[in-house]
Amino acid sequence: MTLQPTHALNDTSRAMWLMLASALLFSLMSLTIRLASAQIHPFEIAFFRNLFGLLFALPLLYRAGFAVLRTERLGLYFMRCVVGLSAMLTGFWSLVHLPLAQAVALGFTTPLFVTIFAVLFLSETVRLRRWSAVIIGFLGALIIIKPWSVNLSSMLAAGTLIALASALLSASAAISVKFLSRTEPAVAIVIYMVLIMTPLSLIPALHVWIWPSVSSWFWLALTGGLGTFAHILMTRAFQLGDVSALTPINFVQLPVVAFGAWLLFEESIDRYTLMGAGIIFGSTIYIAHRERVLARRVITDALISRNEKINR
Repeated sequence: MTLQPTHALNDTSRAMWLMLASALLFSLMSLTIRLASAQIHPFEIAFFRNLFGLLFALPLLYRAGFAVLRTERLGLYFMRCVVGLSAMLTGFWSLVHLPLAQAVALGFTTPLFVTIFAVLFLSETVRLRRWSAVIIGFLGALIIIKPWSVNLSSMLAAGTLIALASALLSASAAISVKFLSRTEPAVAIVIYMVLIMTPLSLIPALHVWIWPSVSSWFWLALTGGLGTFAHILMTRAFQLGDVSALTPINFVQLPVVAFGAWLLFEESIDRYTLMGAGIIFGSTIYIAHRERVLARRVITDALISRNEKINR
C-alpha cells in the first residue's frame, strides 16, 4: 500500500533535483554564448547551438530507435519549436547585448508567466504561498535591474524589451513541453526540437554568417552540448512535477551567471545584485520546500482515504 505514495514523493524530489541540474547547465551555456559572441552573431550562435545539439542527440536516437519518433502530435511539436526558436533568438541576443546578470534577471520573469499559463491552460492548482514566492522572486530580479535608477526611456530600450519578450516566449515553450510530456517521451521531445529547430534557425543565421575561428568552434560545440543535456533534464523534470512549481528553480542561475560574468568578463556585482540574488534564492528554496510538504500531505490524505475504504 505504501509503494505508490512513496513513488509519488520520490518523483517530486527527483523533478526538483533534475530541474536544479538543468538550471546549472543553462547557466554555463549563458557564459559560453557570451564567449562565442566575441566573433559570432547571436543568431548564428543559435544555429550552431541547435546543430551541435542535434549531433549530441543522435546517440539518444540510436539507443531509443526510430520508433520513438512515431507521434500523432507533429503539429504541436512544430509549434513548440517555432516558439522555442523565437525565445532562443531573443534570449541569445539579450545575453550578448546586455550585462549578463541583467539579462538573466529579466529572464526570471518567466516563472510569473509560466504560473499564469499553467493555471489557464494546464489547470494546475497554484496556491497563495506559491504565488507569493514567485512574486517575491520577481521582486528580487527587479532589485537587480534597479528600475528606480534609470529613466523610463532607458527601461523601454530594445535590450530590455527583447529580454522580456524572450521570457514570455520561454514560458509559452515550457507550457507546450508540459503538454507534450503528457504523452510523448522526453527523448522524442528533445530530438524533435533539434531536428526542427536546426533548419529553422539556419534562416536568420545566413543573414549574419561568418565562418567561426578555432576557439569559436569550441565554444559553439560546448554551447550545443550544454543546451541539449540541460533540455533533456528539464523535460524529464516537467514529466515528473508541476511546471509552475519547477520553473522558479531556474532562479539559481542568477548567482552562477553573475559570478561567471565577474570572473570572465569583469562585470561588477553590486550590492543590489547580491541582495536580489539572495531574495531569489530564498524564494526558490521555499518553493522547493513547500512542494515537498504539499506532496507529503496529498500522499497522507490518499492513504487515509484508502484505509477508510478498506475498513468499510
